[in-house]
Amino acid sequence: MTVAKTLKTLLLAGIATGALSAGALADVTLKLGHPANEQNTWHLASVKFAEEVAARTDGEVTVEVYPNETLGKEMDIINGMQLGTADMTITGESLQNWAPMAALLAIPYAYSSLEDMDAVASGELGDRIEAEIIEKVGIRPIAYFARGPRDLTSNRPITSPDDLDGLKMRVPNVPLFLNVWKALGANPTPMAFSEVFTSLQNGTIEAQENPLALIKSANFNEVQGYVNKTEHVRSWIYLTISELSWEKLTEEQQAAVMEAAKVAQDYERELFTAQEAELVDELTAAGMEFVDVDGEAFAAAAKDAVLASVSDEIKPDVEALFAD
Repeated sequence: MTVAKTLKTLLLAGIATGALSAGALADVTLKLGHPANEQNTWHLASVKFAEEVAARTDGEVTVEVYPNETLGKEMDIINGMQLGTADMTITGESLQNWAPMAALLAIPYAYSSLEDMDAVASGELGDRIEAEIIEKVGIRPIAYFARGPRDLTSNRPITSPDDLDGLKMRVPNVPLFLNVWKALGANPTPMAFSEVFTSLQNGTIEAQENPLALIKSANFNEVQGYVNKTEHVRSWIYLTISELSWEKLTEEQQAAVMEAAKVAQDYERELFTAQEAELVDELTAAGMEFVDVDGEAFAAAAKDAVLASVSDEIKPDVEALFAD
């Protein structure tokens, strides 16, 4: 082979190698770890998101979904996203540890309906919450999923705050929740979720509050007769990506990820709406009775406790939500 041909062969090989390297650099794998199980709507929406990202980037961006805290607990993944060792997760009001406005995702009686919550999450206040999360946490919300409203279960019907007088109930160890239930007249006790069923069974507590999905999965229908539709906390949760991972994407890939996130958000809402209706039917069939409550009376009784419990940074926004 002549020197000229040898040089030409090497040059072509170099060009080809360079092209492959450039292609390899363009390929990105994002690991999405979250706490839900494989049947949860958040997981199903995450899988849909991964499919949409792959389709919209011609396979350049791959999203691998890890449910059941496979990649670690929520706070560990968030810390990893800040350090660049994790890519994506689903998270919500826990972000208030860095961004105070994230507490607005789960304020008791701040949102009277799913539509009311949507108006906030997708509106000007939602934009401010997301901007603060990006700035102070270093992760980027790209979609939001609904959470089922929290309802109170008991062995007697409860229709107004007057019916709560001295009711022994379990609440998560969240000062805001404790203060609100005390203001409503109940006797709330912080307790690990794993202890709730046995405590209801042996009478240590008389009631507990959770979304319908957890009421069913924990088999509370076996130890509680009523679901009182207090709907005291409506909230949403974000699908998020680390800013460090976001910056690895080209502008075209970023646009594709946002489009995929919108599809996943709409898909999750369809699943969520259908599931909430199914849960009512399933719990009713399991022997529980659903009780309508005086929501306005509950909200009015809770208002002062809520305002006294939130931080000064978000108090004006909470006051505005109650005024609306």
